[in-house]
Amino acid sequence: MTEPVAREDHVEIADAEFRDRRRGNRGEDRRPGRGRDLDDATLARELLEAPELPEDIEFSDLDPDARRELRTLPKSLAETVGKHLVAAGNLIDTDPEAALAHAKYAKTRASRVPIVREALGLVAYHAGRWQEALAELRAVRRMTRTDQHIAVIADAERALGRPERALDLAKEMQGHKLPRDVEIELKIVAAGARRDLGQVDAAVVSLQGDDLDPRKRDPWSARLFYAYADNLVAAGRTDEALRWFLHAAEADEDDETDAAERAAELANG
Repeated sequence: MTEPVAREDHVEIADAEFRDRRRGNRGEDRRPGRGRDLDDATLARELLEAPELPEDIEFSDLDPDARRELRTLPKSLAETVGKHLVAAGNLIDTDPEAALAHAKYAKTRASRVPIVREALGLVAYHAGRWQEALAELRAVRRMTRTDQHIAVIADAERALGRPERALDLAKEMQGHKLPRDVEIELKIVAAGARRDLGQVDAAVVSLQGDDLDPRKRDPWSARLFYAYADNLVAAGRTDEALRWFLHAAEADEDDETDAAERAAELANG
């Protein structure tokens, strides 16, 4: 996946049910709301609903921390779910709808595993399915009691036309100890929400601070410089924006932004 993954919880699964499935027996499902028997027709339908996996997908391709979390599942089920998570991660940039199909299937098989819900939330976010992303990432937040994805949640609120809610989340996190990359990302989202509300000057000021230093090369520097430049453009401060787009381009070693193109447009405009 494209974002850091929180893996601080685990899930309790009825191992007996899955052992019975693998043996082809009819085991009793003790979870509320489910039938007593898992017959061959049910298993066949689940297999037919599974999106096809590329032949070169391996469980070992999954992040080691994610594999450890999936070990709360029976081995064969963990490998199946893990392969669909790998497929989702591989497709997220090129075919987000196909990635979403793999992530949704993984959820049908292991809905209580935080890493699975997290994967679906992030894939839904990248596919522009804001409401689904919110539902899944809120669930992860409850399950893990962490705020690892609070910036993504806030940005989904903003995408749904609720910038005030995004700002409320940013305010709620004040005084909380967040990972620095998450803190900066939330700061960028909050600035965008202020701009949505017409508070352009406030958006610019909110991004200023010790991290806004063109000499810095932290993992978040390019995105912060870019966001600052973008808000400067909105404020009509194009000369300053050009400088900061250039700073962003210099810091963007992984080509995550189009800072160089934006700088060229301003220079030629």
